[in-house]
Amino acid sequence: MDESLLRVLTPEVLSVLVRRGADFAAAEDAVQEALVEAVRRWPDEPPRDPKGWLVTVAWRRFLDAARADTARRRREDAVEEEPGPGPVPDRDDSLRLYFLCAHPSLTPSSAVALTLRAVGGLTTRQIAAAYLVPEATVAQRISRAKRTVSGVRLDRPGDVATVLRVLYLVFNEGYSGDVDLAAEAIRLTRQLAARIDHPEVSGLLALMLLHHARRAGRTAPDGSLVPLAEQDRTRWDTAAIAEGVAVLQAALARDRLGEFQAQAAIAALHADAPTAAETDWVQIVEWYDELAALTDNPVVRLNRAVAVGEADGPRAGLAALAALDGALPRHTAARAYLHERAGDLPTAAELYARAAGAAGTEAERNHLIRQAARLNTLLRDGG
Repeated sequence: MDESLLRVLTPEVLSVLVRRGADFAAAEDAVQEALVEAVRRWPDEPPRDPKGWLVTVAWRRFLDAARADTARRRREDAVEEEPGPGPVPDRDDSLRLYFLCAHPSLTPSSAVALTLRAVGGLTTRQIAAAYLVPEATVAQRISRAKRTVSGVRLDRPGDVATVLRVLYLVFNEGYSGDVDLAAEAIRLTRQLAARIDHPEVSGLLALMLLHHARRAGRTAPDGSLVPLAEQDRTRWDTAAIAEGVAVLQAALARDRLGEFQAQAAIAALHADAPTAAETDWVQIVEWYDELAALTDNPVVRLNRAVAVGEADGPRAGLAALAALDGALPRHTAARAYLHERAGDLPTAAELYARAAGAAGTEAERNHLIRQAARLNTLLRDGG
């Protein structure tokens, strides 16, 4: 069995059933039954038209369930006539599925789980393993999400921004278990980019490619974090960087700047620098200005302050940080870094230790503890 083919076909078949009038939950159940039948029969009887075969079997399963359910008799007029066998029209309904799974009524966690299940074709077990949560928890999220979107009719264009936020959430989860969520997010965003002509979709794809290209250099063999300035750039994926830059340039040429394009432009400047010392920090600050104007996000302003510290000196960066809320995530860590750059090692060491106590992940906490220990060692040896 070609599992990759089934994963590609699953959302397409589900979309066909939804377009024909099946509610989401019933359609998804019917498609799963068709997939089980495919696993059983295809090795001995491979179909000439796999998608058409799946659509036919799934639609029949849906009809059988609809007719058997007396509470849904009102649907029977709509489903009574079964389309004749033969090739399925080459119409792409998958875009509707993206918007349905990213419906505004869903919580972010439910939207992510439903997208991975319906669009990505992942099993509940795979999603649970990737997020390190019990399978029952994911099953409940998906079940609630399917109930929420059942009966929703997309009779007007969906919100692209919501779809992109869901895909970005998937990407930022990284990877664990047997599913690489970053790679999965890139795969789904590629599919979306092939279905919709929108510069922000291309911007998100470029951003993912550029970030993902640096993944091999982000951790040491022992699993510890490696700061950007210390990463071995020979380990970066140059092909992914080249593709990301090309996708970004095409998007920027449309002259419809959005936040993902601006983030991708910053990532491209980092990726383009042969060494950390050759990074064009002045241009990065300019892109952060564009991004701040688009989003008015305080975290963006924090990152901009660090970039200002690189472009104009650490004192300028600390002045920019002073204007921001000290409770922002990584604010203390940023202050520590800029104080170290300014030569104030005692303050930097104390701030690194304080930031470690508020770190969001174990890897980040360990990194900050090591930074504090390194400076304390320098201070002790120097004294």
